Amino acid sequence: MLKLQNSLFLLSLLCFFCVFIGDASVHEYNGEKFVSKGNAFVVHGGSEGIYSSFPDPHNVTAVGGDSYIRFEKISFRRPKEFANFSSQSIQAVVFEVEDRETIGGSAYGGQRAVCCTADLAKLGVCLEGEVIYRPSTENPTWPKVFGISFNGDEEVATLPSKSVQITKTGMYNLYFIHCDLNLRDLTVEGKTVWKNPTGYLPGRMAPLMNFYGFMSLAFVILGIFWFSQYARFWREVLPLQNCITLVITLGMLEMALWYFDYAEFNESGIRPVGITMWAVTFGTIKRTIARIIILMVSMGYGVVRPTLGGLTSKVIMLGATFFLASEVLELVENVGAVSDLSGKARLFLVLPVAKMMSTMSSGRMPGSSQPSGKSYLSLCYVSSVFFGHPLRIQCGMLTLMKQMKILTKMILL
Repeated sequence: MLKLQNSLFLLSLLCFFCVFIGDASVHEYNGEKFVSKGNAFVVHGGSEGIYSSFPDPHNVTAVGGDSYIRFEKISFRRPKEFANFSSQSIQAVVFEVEDRETIGGSAYGGQRAVCCTADLAKLGVCLEGEVIYRPSTENPTWPKVFGISFNGDEEVATLPSKSVQITKTGMYNLYFIHCDLNLRDLTVEGKTVWKNPTGYLPGRMAPLMNFYGFMSLAFVILGIFWFSQYARFWREVLPLQNCITLVITLGMLEMALWYFDYAEFNESGIRPVGITMWAVTFGTIKRTIARIIILMVSMGYGVVRPTLGGLTSKVIMLGATFFLASEVLELVENVGAVSDLSGKARLFLVLPVAKMMSTMSSGRMPGSSQPSGKSYLSLCYVSSVFFGHPLRIQCGMLTLMKQMKILTKMILL
């Protein structure tokens, strides 16, 4: 119980922390330091799928609005002790993922470099100390590369405001790059605004708004049918059906909250942290209860046994652990998420969730044997709660076929 309390405290701390970070949907840079990558220093500015404003390359009329990446108040700050040194330029590089090979190069087929080396400069390919790039074969005006240098003893260099129009649908990446060792402690501040023709949602997230709108309507229809039947047969309602009613209610709230989250994100460009956190929490509670129901029914609760006996505490602990792991994963993945790419933290957080999902969906507690025939029958039963008498007949036929298969094996042996 003490471990559970500690876990709840850590989860609350994480939720509190998430409220104050990453609350804007635009890509904000708050003193990010450049990281050494090969012979270059890099800050990843963002990655998003963007739809073109011009579906027909011969038609210059935008459809639904402009698609662009706008740079606003981007400034670079260097330490005071390096202000007296001359510096090379800091460059912003915007490219579509299919043109990634146009960035960087090598002199004699060796290791690929981002910054122009002395050997490449001698070949006349590029200017030493600048980013290597060549025009795209499909669109000679891409990738977009522009930059700024420090004048004299300036500590701050500000990039002029600029918008890059998107004329081709694709996955776009932005990197800030410099090649000067004297600027290794350089930081970047400001923001970039990424916009699609229909709003501020990233390309991969855009279909989700319509999806959650449709799912909200579907859950409303399911809820009307379920609650009407619930009211009609309220004298015969089983405890498990009360749990299913709760799952449907949570599903309605979750779908509606996700829809409003993406709608607000798309309209204003600001992701509402409060709505996102509530959507994540309702969704996590719903999935936890649904999997606990499957686990309990698979163990015979409500079908062939009235209680779980000594396993009740274990089921509760497994459910609580699953809730905590899922809640943390969803908070990290969704709260303040702007780019279309998931962070590296997801790779570590998804493993315990996947393990517990497989355990709870298999219908057995950790360390126990595989579910018995009664458990399979119970799984059929919990499904028939939704689909009625015809599915009970199919479950009976499947159970009979399973028993005949076992008898056949015994005869052959």
